[in-house]
Amino acid sequence: MNLNFMPLLHAYNHASIDFHFNPSTRDFCVHEVPLYEFSNTGEHAVIQVRKSGLSTLEMLQIFSQILGVRIAELGYAGLKDKNALTTQFISLPKKYAPLLEKNTHNLQERNLKILSLNYHHNKIKLGHLKGNRFFMRFKKMTPLNAQKTEQVLEQIAQFGMPNYFGPQRFGKFNDNHQEGLKILQNQTKFAHQKLNAFLISSYQSYLFNALLSKRLEISKIISAFSVKENLKFFKQKNLNINPDTLKALKNQAHPFKILEGDVMCHYPYGKFFDALELEKESERFLKKEAAPTGLLDGKKALYAKNLSLEIEKEFQHNLLSSHAKTLGSRRFFWVFAENITSQYVKEKAQFELGFYLPKGSYASALLKEIKHEKGENNDEF
Repeated sequence: MNLNFMPLLHAYNHASIDFHFNPSTRDFCVHEVPLYEFSNTGEHAVIQVRKSGLSTLEMLQIFSQILGVRIAELGYAGLKDKNALTTQFISLPKKYAPLLEKNTHNLQERNLKILSLNYHHNKIKLGHLKGNRFFMRFKKMTPLNAQKTEQVLEQIAQFGMPNYFGPQRFGKFNDNHQEGLKILQNQTKFAHQKLNAFLISSYQSYLFNALLSKRLEISKIISAFSVKENLKFFKQKNLNINPDTLKALKNQAHPFKILEGDVMCHYPYGKFFDALELEKESERFLKKEAAPTGLLDGKKALYAKNLSLEIEKEFQHNLLSSHAKTLGSRRFFWVFAENITSQYVKEKAQFELGFYLPKGSYASALLKEIKHEKGENNDEF
């Protein structure tokens, strides 16, 4: 597979929408939603922190310097954007809690503010969050483009959106995945094991995005062309499918088609299961009760079956499936933005957007779907 950073298909076909979005503490806000309520008892202090102009790792370093706590003792659920105003929860041993109030001024000088203090019986670990609430302000938005944006948001509210990994996963130069493959091939290695693991996960993410884009292409083709034309397309791709199945796929109301052998998962979390009755699973998908998943290849990954597996095979890699420390998993192909709110401020030519996404999903994926920039993707069949 060509490892040059590939264009990714959009879910919805519309003309590009021109506006300006610059991630900043004024125009981009992210608020973490915890996975569970904190008990207010236990050996770990849990603080809600508001930060601006800092990455999560930079924030942890500041707490370590000011409080004298080791970074390894600090717990956090996820990384938050640097170029944004963000809130998130971090945990630290209870004995450091008295130092927080004493160092309020020092923290504020470093663009950090403690919003709340609680206690809990366990340390916060990576992934211990329900999701994030986002606020984005678009500028230089004309009334016509505001109207177009509302139409796209209506589609996203009804059907959801592709769950692509965002560009921050791939680094400033979009080459993290290439470094990850080199590590798997024993061509390079870094001293920090966490960095090696992250770069390998970037390669997994690259393959996932490519698979999702391929599945979107297939879904678009099924919807756009006749059964006869579809049979010809699948034959050219050496994929075996019968006319009756194609008719059933065309009848699925959702733009992303559930294929035979897909690995489904109850949404927003639950158990994996095979898609056996496609009509039934498509209806559940439309109701946001379950969603299809894509492969993050690894030693213990769960693979699809039948037609879905035939497509998935192109995005598997034996170096991932044989790598001892890369276990693999599956990730939702599709997610549903919730609590979407919007307001167009005509006199300022600004569009304000709020929404919620489950953990692991990227606001940049929603922005990509709205903006639909020319030359960004190739939606031709």
